[in-house]
Amino acid sequence: MNRTEGLVQRKHVVKENSDGSLKENQDADDKKNDKIFDDGDSKEPRLTLMEEVLLLGLKDKEGYTSFWNDCISSGLRGCILIELALRGRIELERIGMRRKGLLSRKVIVKSDTPTGDVLLDEALKHMKDTDPPETVQSWIEYLSGETWNPMKLKYQLKNVRERLAKNLVEKGVLTTEKQNFLLFDMTTHPLTDNGIKGRLVKKVQEAALRRSITDVAHADKRSLALLMLTHSADVLENAFGPLSDEDYELATRRVRALLDLDFEAEAMRPEACDIMWAVFAAFTK
Repeated sequence: MNRTEGLVQRKHVVKENSDGSLKENQDADDKKNDKIFDDGDSKEPRLTLMEEVLLLGLKDKEGYTSFWNDCISSGLRGCILIELALRGRIELERIGMRRKGLLSRKVIVKSDTPTGDVLLDEALKHMKDTDPPETVQSWIEYLSGETWNPMKLKYQLKNVRERLAKNLVEKGVLTTEKQNFLLFDMTTHPLTDNGIKGRLVKKVQEAALRRSITDVAHADKRSLALLMLTHSADVLENAFGPLSDEDYELATRRVRALLDLDFEAEAMRPEACDIMWAVFAAFTK
């Protein structure tokens, strides 16, 4: 899953107490984490990390991703793990005295409260039902169906791109069409709302150009995750392409600085999202 080469190519376990008090606190945390996602202008549809990464990868008029992109599938699974973590549903097991590395620590379900997103809830159920727990890298492989273990194939999330595209159709961002490709027909999803994608592209550009993005202790987690995930899914060029040469150089340099960070050390910071750093580590391994 190495994404460090060719960064951008310019083209000119929680248990409930008997009195239920802990569950009440957990429910409050769930609502708080979900509210963070829901905040903003209610007039514009809010997109998940998965939807944002897919939207950047889709060709506007053609309505499908590049046939040459073999990174987006695993990249979207990484999005799912980070989205669940940011919503307070999963975390990594405690380090303990043996001080396991990020890629050796298991994913623990903090809360199984449904998120309301079918893909997120499907992945969350798989994690809850799995004993013993698995690592972040294993879950990326299992959810992608990239495993030789037939017992793990049941964890594969199928038709992820199509399901995310349908979500974007429902949110008014894309439409659905049928296109003929010589021997077969394919469902495509061309862009209908240029404004939403334009603002998404600008958000990725601004995240990379913002000097504070490399001060990850104070950087916005969702912006940081989006920037790194677009790189992992090999769709970052679609956002950086319109930049001036000077801004392009600066944005690329900032992303390289993020890739050079010590992910283990960053995950140890107070309030850090350890799942996020483990996903980054898995993609740069």
